[in-house]
Amino acid sequence: MALVNYALREITCKIVYYGTGLGGKTTNLKYIFNQLSPSTRGELVSLNTETERTLFFDFLPLDLGSVAGFKTRFSLYTVPGQVEYNSSRKLILNGVDGIVFVADSDSMKARENVESLQNMIQNLAEYSLTLDNTPWVLQYNKRDLANAMELERLERELNTKSIPSFEAIASEGLGVFATLKAVSKLILNRLQ
Repeated sequence: MALVNYALREITCKIVYYGTGLGGKTTNLKYIFNQLSPSTRGELVSLNTETERTLFFDFLPLDLGSVAGFKTRFSLYTVPGQVEYNSSRKLILNGVDGIVFVADSDSMKARENVESLQNMIQNLAEYSLTLDNTPWVLQYNKRDLANAMELERLERELNTKSIPSFEAIASEGLGVFATLKAVSKLILNRLQ
């Protein structure tokens, strides 16, 4: 749920990057952070453990225009990829305004992608949210892999709602901003 600060005339929206472990969620956020001017971004916070590169979240506010005279700010978060951190994944979804589901195109990750999407649906339900009432987009990352799944297979297995989807190579920045722009537009349209 977007937070409205009337004193600052600012609306803050929360975008969560969700997906499998090592699928590219953190790579997306780091690329975005590094491309933005320091004057338009906040501090990037990363919590790491021995078994997971991002245990809790990366945080990044972005200024992206206004809604009804209010400046909009987007906070970007990632969830830990491993299901054993499900309580953290669930907690990070609290108050979400939009989701980028990052699917790993590696053919060996097909089952993990589907399981992670199902896990996201279950965790959203804890907050009485569904994929029908939450703005979200799909990003098919690692499209440069030799064993990348065909786009048709990814669409068939993950995009049953026919939502916007994007091919990406997050490590090179390809598709990263297109994905962010799409989910941001969906959120702003909903706020209007």
